[in-house]
Amino acid sequence: MRAHGVLIPNYVRGNSIVHRTPLWLKFLLVAGCGLASFLIVDWLVSAAVLAVMCGLFLLSGAGLKRLARSVWLVTPILVAIGAVQWWQLGGPVAARIVLNVLVCVVAASVLTVTTPVQALLDGVVALSKPFQRFGADPERFALTIAIMLRSLPFIAGAFSDVRDSARARGLERNPRALVLPVFITTVAYARQTGDALAARGLGDAED
Repeated sequence: MRAHGVLIPNYVRGNSIVHRTPLWLKFLLVAGCGLASFLIVDWLVSAAVLAVMCGLFLLSGAGLKRLARSVWLVTPILVAIGAVQWWQLGGPVAARIVLNVLVCVVAASVLTVTTPVQALLDGVVALSKPFQRFGADPERFALTIAIMLRSLPFIAGAFSDVRDSARARGLERNPRALVLPVFITTVAYARQTGDALAARGLGDAED
């Protein structure tokens, strides 16, 4: 299985102003972009916000190549979403929706490319502590995000391997030949991860 870090790029060492920005402010940026995706109704505004996010990514020194790779995996999905929305609601709405999704992807990439994973997990624990009074477990939040960060490259790698295999058999246009093996591989991986966590006593309610 090939390793892929295309959707959420890994941390890149640096001393840019984006690297030195407090973690809480970067969390706020990601949350704000997610909220803005529901509020922005003009595709020109969405394009301007996306340009700002891309500017922040490049300002970090991570490079244009990593930026392109961070959005490459979602491109087929965005093309499908854009085509359907164009057909049903017209070009401006389709462009706004696609651009808003890209804003969220690039904002998340800005966070992960300028923040070490351990600092990111520590920040999640710190931000979720106020919710302990409501029964939340900050360590479980961090564990969930750690598993997600580890799983996404695996799923991307599984999809890439299955796609190459299907292409070699002339089945690259067969959705069943692409989706079913990835689904089976992902479920098996999830079960293995769950078994490994259970063997270490992690994730149990009585922890």
